[in-house]
Amino acid sequence: MSTLTHYRGGAVFTSDTRPWAESIVVEDGRIAYVGDTVTAEALPIDETVELDGAVVLPGIVDAHTHLVSLGESLTQVDLQSAANVEEIQARLAEAAASTPGGGRLIGRSWLFSALDGRAPHRDMIDAVVSDRPVYLHANDVHSAWVNSAALVELGIDDETPDPLGGRIERDATGTATGWLVENAALGLMLERLDALVSDAEREGALRAAFDTYLEAGVTAAVDMALRESELRALIAVQADGDGRLPMRVAAHWVVNRTGTTEGDLAGVDRAIELAAQHPGPWLRVTGIKLFVDGVIDSCTAAMRSPFADGSQPDALWDLPSLSAVVTAADAAGLQVAMHAIGDAASALALDALEAAVAANGPRADRRHRIEHLETVDAATPARLARLGVIASVQPVHSDPAIQQNWRAMLGDDRVERGYPWGELADAGATIALGTDAPTAPYGPFANLYIAATRRSTSDPRLPANVPANAMAVADAVRRATRDAAYASRWDGELGVLRTGAAADFVVIDADPFRDGPEALLGAAARLTVMGGEVVQAVTERR
Repeated sequence: MSTLTHYRGGAVFTSDTRPWAESIVVEDGRIAYVGDTVTAEALPIDETVELDGAVVLPGIVDAHTHLVSLGESLTQVDLQSAANVEEIQARLAEAAASTPGGGRLIGRSWLFSALDGRAPHRDMIDAVVSDRPVYLHANDVHSAWVNSAALVELGIDDETPDPLGGRIERDATGTATGWLVENAALGLMLERLDALVSDAEREGALRAAFDTYLEAGVTAAVDMALRESELRALIAVQADGDGRLPMRVAAHWVVNRTGTTEGDLAGVDRAIELAAQHPGPWLRVTGIKLFVDGVIDSCTAAMRSPFADGSQPDALWDLPSLSAVVTAADAAGLQVAMHAIGDAASALALDALEAAVAANGPRADRRHRIEHLETVDAATPARLARLGVIASVQPVHSDPAIQQNWRAMLGDDRVERGYPWGELADAGATIALGTDAPTAPYGPFANLYIAATRRSTSDPRLPANVPANAMAVADAVRRATRDAAYASRWDGELGVLRTGAAADFVVIDADPFRDGPEALLGAAARLTVMGGEVVQAVTERR
């Protein structure tokens, strides 16, 4: 028999056309009513939860994350706040001493600015840890810095050829230095490490990511760049949950360039197969993910003009190869998500999407996306809006505390148009917010704070990063809920509090609408409800 639960007396931000309400009534996992308390109390309520004026938001939808990697990162050595090489070395030495036995040591989130102009080199790690493999993921995860033992474990030596779209950095004598860039890290290294990590370990990491997200008020996520091993983990956890995952997941299957049209299209065919096998509601393979370029920090993004060091690398795909994959995915009804950070990369991505539209004809509901958009040319915002392409951005990437090297690599007035959310919004583009965890912190309220202020969550002394591109708190919340759901084909189901939608919402212990975005800095989820079930921090009931 159905039970009606009344969440009463809150400041309920619905992310819908009528933005505010007082009460939510939940029945069978869905919202039976949202509106004023008097009307709600006229219903045959079975149970009441007092909200005592607390702010209620729709469950946060992280529009871009990496679930297994996030879970793994929770136990890795955190290097983001390490100010220099000596501090990085000290943390590695401490971690090695605390985990005797010679097992693999993994660190994350080191910043190029900590190296003070030097390139990563294996000798810097070997000096403190040489008896076990050490893998250090850069903050952007597009580079890895490893020691000599890790190179041996990976089977990389001075003769190993660079993978397509990647680089094994070498010194003047041709010796591998331990710095792996783009597909040498994202492809070669990850593929070989995959064989060294057990399925049970990946499943444990995935469960940790789910627990962490639900505790933070995130009730759905888009797993961006899914691979076979991660898919196995999702399937196993879903099976353990009798067909349910702890939260809803939409996934984009990664398609890396192979060098042949046949090989590239095989990735699309696999995504088509998986989309048929996993249609939701808990796990849905919704599209493909393509890396069009790299990142600004390591000067691998595709830019219209050179970096400050004079380099100007090509995109990872050429237009004919990219268009072939995008057109095939579009014809199959898949969503296409393209990583494009440089202004030349986002323009190339839009060229490929225009080619797909020309080949496949008009369709009302494509929902293609471009990820990151850290720099764009003047024409891109309007093109994006005209094509209905979603701008999927991650405010935490623009935190001023991690921008020193980013700005130095551009070195000119392009930094004054960095992370151009204002331009995208003015053009009429739909903007969806995510975190790209673990390349950045996963917490939704820190993400919203940076979106609304362009200021740092860790160092309040730093000036805002192009403050004209900040967004209002209400807009930031909508983009992290309603628009993030729309970007993932969950619109009407998730991201809004309206009659008939899934009863996914979070009660928070702060009021940024009343007290300003600063209230988000210490905000936490008091109560997380997903599908009508309380999954975290139960409030007092009566």
